[in-house]
Amino acid sequence: MIKDQERAELHKSIWQIANQLRGSVDGWDFKQYVLGMLFYRFISENLTKYINDLLDEWQDYAKLSDQEAEYGRVDIVNDKGFYILPSELFTNVVKRSKTDENLNETLSRVFKNIEKSAHGTESEDDIKWLFDDLDVNSNKLGNTVEQRNKRLRELLESIADLKLGNYTENTIDAFGDAYEYLMGMYASNAWKSGGEFFTPQEVSELLAEITTVGKTQVNKVYDPCCGSGSLLLKFAKVLGKENVRQGFFGQEINITTYNLCRINMFLHDINYEKFDIAHGDTLTHPKHWDEEPFDAIVSNPPYSINWEGDANPILINDPRFAPAWVLAPKSKADLAFTLHMLKWLATSGTAAIVEFPWVLYRGGAEEKIRKYLIDNNYVDAVIQLPPDLFFGTSIATCILVLKKSKKDNSVLFIDASAEFKRGNAKNTLTPENRKNILDAYIAREDKEHFAKLVENKAIAEKDYNIAVSSYVEQKDTREVIDITELNEKITGIVTRQDELRKSIDAIVAEIEGK
Repeated sequence: MIKDQERAELHKSIWQIANQLRGSVDGWDFKQYVLGMLFYRFISENLTKYINDLLDEWQDYAKLSDQEAEYGRVDIVNDKGFYILPSELFTNVVKRSKTDENLNETLSRVFKNIEKSAHGTESEDDIKWLFDDLDVNSNKLGNTVEQRNKRLRELLESIADLKLGNYTENTIDAFGDAYEYLMGMYASNAWKSGGEFFTPQEVSELLAEITTVGKTQVNKVYDPCCGSGSLLLKFAKVLGKENVRQGFFGQEINITTYNLCRINMFLHDINYEKFDIAHGDTLTHPKHWDEEPFDAIVSNPPYSINWEGDANPILINDPRFAPAWVLAPKSKADLAFTLHMLKWLATSGTAAIVEFPWVLYRGGAEEKIRKYLIDNNYVDAVIQLPPDLFFGTSIATCILVLKKSKKDNSVLFIDASAEFKRGNAKNTLTPENRKNILDAYIAREDKEHFAKLVENKAIAEKDYNIAVSSYVEQKDTREVIDITELNEKITGIVTRQDELRKSIDAIVAEIEGK
């Protein structure tokens, strides 16, 4: 109950900030400012707590002079990956903000100094560009310096007023929860954009649960289209971040979202040496060849986007795609992502991928790729999800589960299209819905109108169609009508009508005779 109250209070405060300060700044752009300042507060408090634990009990890092603080810079950067001088900590900048006529310049300098603190160190790639999308000199904040500083001051004060308490003592992951709530809020309200960067939390959690069935620890987890990192971070919730031993790996093509993902890692208190988020096109320039294979892979790749495909003669020889002897169509990259993940999956690992439903039954090159997957017994399960779960589309997507080591030569099909609860604007998976799906996946046996275990040879006979509706018969919810009984009722009604007509005719004849 305390946890729910803390979360509700936090969400209420964030909603008020968003509505009070949004003003002329577009929703998606303004979210960048809210998240950026939230991140600035978090790393300031995180660093202060870390250093205070090293100092004498009577000392407070936030009250030291910058000159005194310089002595610990090298060691702290090695441990935390960045450094912030006391004068540049969030709390001290907020205190001076009311009298700082050059607040925008102050913040710009602070952000640059934080990024510069990692130059030449192991954490440089994890820290650089983190504040790039927080442009404190943007005209979006106002046409004049005075207007911009006023809005920045309001934003700083509002973030400072958030009741996050001591982040080490909260019963909720306050900073991380604030991030996810903001992402969901902006995506669900469709303030310009954001839906394509955000997978609903309950779907993310289901994917992480599927890939870790029977496991309490994994070495490395991976998402080749990691967006803002919500899928990867569900492993921290499902297993505990300490049980992802060698860290969180991902790649993202969109620079803004790439920065958001790294911020999200820090907000969830994942230190720089435990994550490796890369920027670039996963299909043509994958960045983690030296880190694969991965024990658990989760992803919600972009649906049916264009890619180079057979226009690039080198790709057919790429070890990720070559085994299938065919490339995904240039206008539909879905199964290219699937083959990439299969290649990088550990022998004992599991991949759970959100797929556009059409890739499960379309012909041509996609059928040939499905043939490769089925004939080599890589498809473990296909789960039909309910419609209208995701922001930006109402289409009912599916989860494709891949394994390299299976105990049978069959595919489990689960029809979870009715497993949802309708929310204000979208359908959602409740904990009970997720449990029903996960229980069926673990049981791996037939369940009428819900699950069907089908041998690979039977799938081959259907041209490698792996759409759930081809194997799981939906329950007939139509009303059953007994025709014989209905005819008897109709006959009775007709007979009764004849009797009434005769009675009426007799009455009329009697009246006319008078």
